[in-house]
Formats: sequence, structure tokens, C-alpha cells
Amino acid sequence: MMVAVASGKGGVGKTTVAVNLARTAAMPVQLLDCDVEEPNAHLFLPGTPAGEETVYVRVPVVDASRCDGCGECGRFCEYHAIVALGNTPLIFPEMCHGCGGCARVCPRQAIQETDRRIGIIRKTQAGDILLVQGCLDVGVAMAPPLIRAVKARITGDRPVVLDAPPGTACPVVATLRGADYAVLVTEPTPFGLHDLTLVMDTARELGVPFGVVVNRMGIGDDRVQAFCRPRGIPILLELPEDRRIADVCSTGGLLVEALPEYRERFQSLIIALRLASAH
Repeated sequence: MMVAVASGKGGVGKTTVAVNLARTAAMPVQLLDCDVEEPNAHLFLPGTPAGEETVYVRVPVVDASRCDGCGECGRFCEYHAIVALGNTPLIFPEMCHGCGGCARVCPRQAIQETDRRIGIIRKTQAGDILLVQGCLDVGVAMAPPLIRAVKARITGDRPVVLDAPPGTACPVVATLRGADYAVLVTEPTPFGLHDLTLVMDTARELGVPFGVVVNRMGIGDDRVQAFCRPRGIPILLELPEDRRIADVCSTGGLLVEALPEYRERFQSLIIALRLASAH
């Protein structure tokens, strides 16, 4: 089963849920940190390095001696990464998605492709958890190609937990696509509910079933529950506003290890996810 842990906004405890969920599984699990612009799962899961590799995307290079300026490449590219002006197209590699379409539509075969580095992938073995973490290079604008590369490292039939970026933009879509279930983390505030509805819409559009985890219960009201329950949206877990949780997280600890009473809560979350996958 592939479970994505996502949130409509940052700072609501998404990574906290993801790492504790992976640890509670008590079996070999892959945890993929898809928040490649600011990965932080490794802060909670120290372990043994298990490899590092560089990730590249293929970007076009134009042979001016072959190009006749027909403009087919520019008309094909929906991302405006190649623009036909005059006799030789202009290339904006930072906008290229690496699809290779421009090279295929060029009637004079004037476009070749070269590698452009976008980031690295690090693997760490932390007990039963294999952490696969993407780290986008500084100045690289597009995260989805690196997220897809992280997801391509999924191996075997062990459970997979995806720690998604916050929000509802392209990086979140790249993470959620193909997931069996989405755990949407929020907080009981007006902003929390507003952004939760946005990521719900994203999951629905992708056809990914979902349930909700409400973190920091006590700082707001029951607006999230009042929204979800009449609509049949399951509340999978509620975590209170507990100063001890903040203390544990601030030192890179895991709730299920530092505060054993929370292990039962995450075990109930795992049971709920198994029931959801059965349907």
C-alpha cells in the first residue's frame, strides 16, 4: 500500500505524522520524503547512509547548422521552454520538463538532448525504515521531475509512506498521483479548514481516497469535524495541543518512542488505513 501524507498548508504536522506512522508500522517500510525543496524527515530518523545519486533531466540543445527556424519546437512546448525567434530557437532550460517532444517534432533533426542536474537522492536505513529523500539543487525551479525520480526508487512490495510537500501545486500533484490513499493533515483553525478543502479537491481530482488527521486539537474549535462528518469524510486521528509533543519534535524525537501513549493512537491510524485499503 502506498499512503501519501499531505496538507493544504505548511506547519500543521505533516512530517510528524509521516515519520511516526512509518515507525509504528513495526515492519520494513519505505518512507519517501517528497518535499524536495525542504526535506526534513532525516532529522527524525538518523540512520546509516545507504547510497546517494545525482538526478538529471534531459534538456534540448539546438544545432544551428541544421535549424531552419520553422518554429515547430516552440509551438509544441506547452511550457515555453523553447521559443522560436528568428533563425535559432531560444532555450530556457530551467523551464524544461524534459519530455523530449521538441526533438521528436523537429523536421530537420536539429535538436539533441543533454543532461541538466536538478538535485540528488539520498537513502538512509533507519531500523526497519528505508528513507529515500530528494534534495532539489539551489536555483532549480521545478520539483516534480525530482519527486518522480524519488518515487521511481520504490522497490519490492513493502508499504510506502510518501511525505508530500505542503499546498496543492504541481509538487503535491506529482506526489499524490498513483497513491492508494491520502492522509490529509490539518489543524482546527479557519486557515486549516480552508486549505484542507483545497487539498481535498486535489485528491478527488486525482481519484485518491482520503481521510483526515486533525493536529493540535485545543487551539481552535471543532470546525474541521463539523465539515467532515456530514460529508462522510473519515477523521482518522486527533492529536492534542501538547507541549510535550513540541518538546519532542524540537529535539528530533519521535512521539511513539518518547511518549508511548501516542503509539496506540498511531496504531489505530494504521488499522484505519488497512480497513480503507480493503475497500
